[in-house]
Amino acid sequence: MICILAAVSFAAIWGKTWKILLAILFFGVIVMIHEFGHFATAKLFKVKVNEFAIGMGPAIFKKKKGETLYALRLFPIGGFVSMEGEDEESEDERAFNRQKVWKRFIIVAAGATMNLILGLIIVAVMLANTEYIGTNTIHSFYENAVSQQNGLRVGDKFLKIDGHRLYSDMDLSFLLSRSEDGKYDILVERDGEKVELDNLQFETRKVDGITVITYDFIIVGEEPNFGNVLKNTFTQSASIVRLVRLSLFDLVTGRYGISDLSGPVGTINIIVDATEDATTEGDWETVLMIMALITINIGVFNLLPLPALDGGRLMFMVIEMIRRKPIKPKYEGLVHGIGLALLLILMLVVTFSDIMKLVK
Repeated sequence: MICILAAVSFAAIWGKTWKILLAILFFGVIVMIHEFGHFATAKLFKVKVNEFAIGMGPAIFKKKKGETLYALRLFPIGGFVSMEGEDEESEDERAFNRQKVWKRFIIVAAGATMNLILGLIIVAVMLANTEYIGTNTIHSFYENAVSQQNGLRVGDKFLKIDGHRLYSDMDLSFLLSRSEDGKYDILVERDGEKVELDNLQFETRKVDGITVITYDFIIVGEEPNFGNVLKNTFTQSASIVRLVRLSLFDLVTGRYGISDLSGPVGTINIIVDATEDATTEGDWETVLMIMALITINIGVFNLLPLPALDGGRLMFMVIEMIRRKPIKPKYEGLVHGIGLALLLILMLVVTFSDIMKLVK
């Protein structure tokens, strides 16, 4: 009897644990791909790499091969490539600080670029395995559709919503969700002509005090083939990039608060929830979409011109190209140091918020 209970308990624990491990593994892959971009381009330009690490904190595994120490560290929340002369002056001819600015620019940009490439691959896999690929054209309406009563027609192809161009069907749900009153300025293509529909009203309802838009139409779907998979891989990835950009804008302007952000803990929890739904329903499309969102989000975020991020370093290099001489390392180091401190504080706040959400 005790053995049966132990087996049942183990099965229940493992049923949750493997999903968490899968989420952590994917998060680690994103970090590894990012850092590998820096590592591979540094090696390509023969820059001396002192350490290539996945994770942060104490090393649980490390091995030195040639001049580089390879390490797996305890906390799966990041990683780094430590190059000679990256954050300090070095007289070594192969040091990072001794390289031409265009080489340093490529090395720093390579991490985020690899994340964006990974995002493209995930989106392509998702689209190739879906039953239908969505378009921006209306196929039909639900009964008593408010949007149809206010001007939309079957066959209308959405071109713009509130001045934002639509790249893919993903933009429909995202751009329509940004309104607080259900009214939009919409540009559609109808019978080969462009038609403007100003202040077009959708039905709205309140859910937990939040205004929710009712999507009362069905879009045209296409069976996947090589052409539309290739095209939509780039258009849907462009939609994700724009989603990240507009979400950051909404955060800065106060539309969203810190509680709406998710760090590693919240991200892993989202992946776990999506994986549980996928194993129950047999549909992994949502998991792949979340993974694409995360890796593209990380790629775009890292390119922002903020201190301590890759984008901040790139900004200093652009200034160096314009001035034809670098900013003094002590000043650049001070800026990145302050930026890193602020970033760590933000990470702690967001992580605490994630934990509190889980507790609740």
